[in-house]
Amino acid sequence: MARQIFVNIAVKDLNKAIAFYTHLGFTFNQQFTDENATCMIVSENIMVMLLREEFFARFTPKPIANAKQNTEVLICISAESREEVDEFVRLAIAAGGKTLVPKQDYPWMYGHGFEDLDGHMWEISYMDMNAMPTKD
Repeated sequence: MARQIFVNIAVKDLNKAIAFYTHLGFTFNQQFTDENATCMIVSENIMVMLLREEFFARFTPKPIANAKQNTEVLICISAESREEVDEFVRLAIAAGGKTLVPKQDYPWMYGHGFEDLDGHMWEISYMDMNAMPTKD
């Protein structure tokens, strides 16, 4: 059985978060969606749970990080091309996100990222494994 990963992130406004990620082309599993949370499908085995902050707080005794002030995690998603990286970031900006760092452009890797409405940082990365330097 292939393992699945469920990344859980806190959001201030669930409906705005759903609209933002819908604009990026993501869909949601309605079986795991209610007024407190939704399950965003990234791929067959990768899901991102968007949890209202109050609901998220039930799962941890620690304070919830303010992602607009502190980096809690960098979430990286692979892309199939350099163009897909650029389009992903363009859509994120059009939906209200913003970029914080410049593009990374290497002969074998290309990436860029965005900050979502709640300050979570997402990286989109394309890697050409045939052009990757070999270790000697």
